[in-house]
Amino acid sequence: MTTSVTSGRSRAASVAAVALGVLMLGVGLANVPLESLIDRTSPGGSVADLLFTAAVVVPAAGVGTLVAARRPRNPLGWILLAIFLIAVAPVNQYAVVDYRLHHGTLPLGWLAVALGEAWPAFLFLIAVLLWLFPDGRLPADRWRRAAVIALVAGALLALAASGSGVAAAAGHDIRVNATGTLTTEQGGIWNILHSALVIAVAASWLVWLAVQVPRYRHAQGERRQQLKWLYSGAVVLVISVAAAALASGNTSGTASLVSNLITPLGFAVFATCFAVAVLRYRLYDIDRIISRVIAYAIVTALLAGVFAGIVLLATVVLPFKSSVAVAASTLVAAALFNPLRRRVQRAVDRRFNRARYNSEAVVAAFTARLRQTVDLDTVRGDLVSVVHDAFEPAHVSVWLAGTAAHDARP
Repeated sequence: MTTSVTSGRSRAASVAAVALGVLMLGVGLANVPLESLIDRTSPGGSVADLLFTAAVVVPAAGVGTLVAARRPRNPLGWILLAIFLIAVAPVNQYAVVDYRLHHGTLPLGWLAVALGEAWPAFLFLIAVLLWLFPDGRLPADRWRRAAVIALVAGALLALAASGSGVAAAAGHDIRVNATGTLTTEQGGIWNILHSALVIAVAASWLVWLAVQVPRYRHAQGERRQQLKWLYSGAVVLVISVAAAALASGNTSGTASLVSNLITPLGFAVFATCFAVAVLRYRLYDIDRIISRVIAYAIVTALLAGVFAGIVLLATVVLPFKSSVAVAASTLVAAALFNPLRRRVQRAVDRRFNRARYNSEAVVAAFTARLRQTVDLDTVRGDLVSVVHDAFEPAHVSVWLAGTAAHDARP
């Protein structure tokens, strides 16, 4: 009976996770028609907006749904879904359509205004997400009571600070400015609550960063890989948010690209890294992935430079037709790809993937010694030593067919 009840709850949680994921997908894609209604489409038009939105919303919805469905008892998946639902919901666009075009007669326009000011809850949920990583549990030691008090106090402060939209909708204090956007500015107590929330969240993030240094140094094995994935996604997120902050005062097309694509993709990358760390699905070595990304980015830049240089040399300096120059540049770039990739990858591994580089150095040294060794016992002992140094297994043994001799190391 207990097993069937547990199975039923897990199935219901999975259905709820899928339903929330589908809701988030639909709500996120609704940005495109609403943007067109208020004349905020990008220079590429509605098709480009749809592609950009889908590139962000689809992986975000998939990642949040996967974590919540696979780990229904872990609150991190549900928190991730809530964060992205707040982030992608087109509440501001809907509020503009309601109050600017229909004078507040559309249904749930007040709710859109209220949710449009829910950014304090968004910041609070990100802080909770980081502190509960990776098992979704509060500390079990003497810090548990303090953690519960901080969590409850932060939740109350976030809810109170998010109430400015509710107050604006209740007091009908919603205005349309000269640019056609809504203003729901609330002063007084709301400014104090917002400032307190920002200070509390910033302090929470700083304390979290200070705690991560000793945690990472003492982590081993699977937990260390989990932290690497989390830190990598967090770095991408911080860079994308910083880029959006720098571009916020600019009205150029580049600033629009950063705010509409780069920053949302940063959140999608963070969610993907977070999901891999929580689900522990094979937990690919992040160092290897980082080294591959950097190496291929460098190779692409170098080959692009070679291609452009040959085309310019052939068409400007030498009397060749452009089609001949492009064909010759393509052939040269293709011939240089593999040699250049190997050299760049080796150089990058020395910096970003020391484990692989050291293992390859050990294997190369063993191969060189093997060419000069004829004694079987020496080869066997050297092989065990190399495997132990390169992979650090718990136990390694070597058996030779037709003999009883073997070597082992615990």
